[in-house]
Amino acid sequence: MNAAPSSTAGQADARALVLGLSLAQLISWGSALYSFAVFVGPVEAALGAGRAQSSLAFSLALLAEGLAAFAVGRWIDAGHERAVMTGGSLLVGLALVAHGFVTSLTQFYGVWTLLGAGMAATLYPPVFAVVTRRFPATFRRAIITLTFLGGLASTVFIPLTAWLIAHGGWRQASWVLGAINLLLCVPLHGWLLRGAPRPVAAAAPAAGAATPASLAAHLRGPVFWRLGVFTVLLMAVAAAVPPHLVSLLRESGLPPGWAIALPASIGVLQVLGRLVLYAGDRRLQLHATNRWTPVLIPLALLTLLLGSGHWPAALLFALLYGVGNGMLTIVKGTVIAQYVSAAHVGALNGALGLPLALARAAAPLAVGLLWSPAHGYSAGLALLLSMAVLGVAMLWSAQARALRPPDITSA
Repeated sequence: MNAAPSSTAGQADARALVLGLSLAQLISWGSALYSFAVFVGPVEAALGAGRAQSSLAFSLALLAEGLAAFAVGRWIDAGHERAVMTGGSLLVGLALVAHGFVTSLTQFYGVWTLLGAGMAATLYPPVFAVVTRRFPATFRRAIITLTFLGGLASTVFIPLTAWLIAHGGWRQASWVLGAINLLLCVPLHGWLLRGAPRPVAAAAPAAGAATPASLAAHLRGPVFWRLGVFTVLLMAVAAAVPPHLVSLLRESGLPPGWAIALPASIGVLQVLGRLVLYAGDRRLQLHATNRWTPVLIPLALLTLLLGSGHWPAALLFALLYGVGNGMLTIVKGTVIAQYVSAAHVGALNGALGLPLALARAAAPLAVGLLWSPAHGYSAGLALLLSMAVLGVAMLWSAQARALRPPDITSA
């Protein structure tokens, strides 16, 4: 498929591809990741498990996702995107069906480990690599479009899963979610991802900053590892905030009702941020957008830290964090291709899978451990703010290095 299809039929095919992949993202995120929060209570009651025991299952899923990410990225770069994403949806569907049959913690852990492997082949990293390969000139706009439905996954599937459990029990709910993946995501990926582009030799990114190089050379390069630090730190912050968000807002003086309503609005604000990027995609300067949108995250944390105990600060935090987090998904999903290599984007993003999994698992725990009755979340917020500032600094450093004009005097 061409980067910018010239015919009406080609444009229609491109729109169908992106729309179909967006629907699959909504289902994959909602059924494989967000459903855990709803399943955990009834599963604990059925298996006689405690919260620490059940939480281990989700950590195993994240670990499996991280371990599989590099191989998944290599397979996509090699042109096997159809097999990868179709197989990933098949694995997720079968694992969810098996989830409805578990009778022990060992089986529960095994199912979520399989789900983690399936997530590695179905969530944002693989689909971002797919559209980057298929639309090398316009992949950023395609990625923004993909995240609209993905951003609403929790809004759709948390209440859907809760309704299924209330009306049929958690086992039947698992079977229904598994069937949705098998009957919709598997055929969608199998049909949409026909005719994958052949692997191409490594080429300079759109920024014109890097010379063609091997995957190993890119992995060792200073631009990649700076972007890697940026991605890991900012995603650790994004993982640490949600489990503590209601308590954070209550400490900021919000009434209980608002402390519940504002977290529910984060998903909508994320989509709003992506709409801003979509509307301004052809008007905003690309590198300036990449540089400044992640700054909203440390600004949000600083607002909450300095305004502790004052509800206007909590409202401003929710606005900055929600919009900033929505935009961050786009920046994180595109900078590797823009500043390092579009040809190796799957493997390069996959190489960050394990560090990301470990950081996402550790950050919420660290914030919880730093909480104290006397000072609340102050120390935890300070840690997250430091991580966000360092991450943004790494992005700025990587961007400056990637955009540096080549040294022609040595030629």
